[in-house]
Amino acid sequence: MQLPDMNLLVALDALLDEGSVVGAAQRMNLSPAAMSRTLGRIRDALGDPILVRAGRGLVPTPRALALREQVHGLVEQAGQVFRSRDDVDLVNLDRAFNIRTNDLFIALYGAQLLRMMLAQAPRTVLRFVPEGSGDDDAVLRNGHIDLIISSAIELGPEIKVQSLFNTYFVGLARVGHPIFDAPITPERFAAYPQISVSRRGRANGPIDVALANHKVERRVALITTSFHSAMFSLPDSDLILPIPANILNSVQRLKLPLRSFEIPVPLETVNVMQAWHPRFDNDPAHRWLRQTLKACGRIDP
Repeated sequence: MQLPDMNLLVALDALLDEGSVVGAAQRMNLSPAAMSRTLGRIRDALGDPILVRAGRGLVPTPRALALREQVHGLVEQAGQVFRSRDDVDLVNLDRAFNIRTNDLFIALYGAQLLRMMLAQAPRTVLRFVPEGSGDDDAVLRNGHIDLIISSAIELGPEIKVQSLFNTYFVGLARVGHPIFDAPITPERFAAYPQISVSRRGRANGPIDVALANHKVERRVALITTSFHSAMFSLPDSDLILPIPANILNSVQRLKLPLRSFEIPVPLETVNVMQAWHPRFDNDPAHRWLRQTLKACGRIDP
């Protein structure tokens, strides 16, 4: 099926809006004669005069009136296809964003992110999806997840990654824990049972490597996927929880009887990143989401 000249739709929209061949010609940067010829082509294509003489002006026919809204809508949709990729109507953006992350990020920046989104794009929905053992590449590739936020992202080379913020680990234990009775050495640190927070159920990590350099090995007695559930295991036990330092303000707001301390072995800084599939790289709404998340990472929680 051969499609008609799409320029005729644009011209028809201008003619119906202006109600004048001269006015439509000026809008489309054409001569009145060229617009008159275009009107003739529109009449032939639709089998209707569209605009008819009434005194000194032109008035639309019933068919033209019936088509006006449909034609204008089609021209607007076509314009959106070719409009600048940076344009996004945040006020009217109706979209749900799915972010896979852990409870630590939600506690630190969830409320700030939601406030910023509601202020700029009040119709958007923020959905945090818990970390799982599934394939990160797959959930990004199939579009089920918009962003993954983590410090341990195992992704293919095509996945886009951006740093959000850096942090480091400290120890957390109950107030009155015997570890505070003397200087905290690698040996004393490893002498007490510990908690490992890992979405993949891992007990070992960088801390164990650092302790091995001191010929010391710790015992992980509890493995969980959530920092917050781990914290609630501390007040009534001698467990120790290594935790990112920037969560300490949230710990204080919970008013739990917990105390932090410096882990007595050198540890590398942890880089928290956001990752997305390149299919969303030039999506203006997705770019806005990434920029908003990056801004949150610059705010002291």
